[in-house]
Amino acid sequence: MLARVVGEVVATIKHDHLAGQKLLLVQPVTPAGAPTGRVAIAVDCAQAGPGDHVLVMDEGNGAAQVLRRGRGAVRTVIVGVVDAVEAGATADRAASPHP
Repeated sequence: MLARVVGEVVATIKHDHLAGQKLLLVQPVTPAGAPTGRVAIAVDCAQAGPGDHVLVMDEGNGAAQVLRRGRGAVRTVIVGVVDAVEAGATADRAASPHP
């Protein structure tokens, strides 16, 4: 799904599968950038930050594959930072500090 990073999560005590992982709050958005759905906590695998548009995988088996570990406590992961979204003949540029 397409989402925007809306915050960071700090947890000093967490499940072993989350040890050393950066956690971010993500808000699903439409291709035009309008909020949709519920905010979720995601493990950041793409060096994203607040305000970035991101690609989010929200499925346990896929998350396990991205993290290269057995299925466990992780379901939602950020797998990419989006530079632009094109729908039809128009393009919407996502503000991103990444090249």
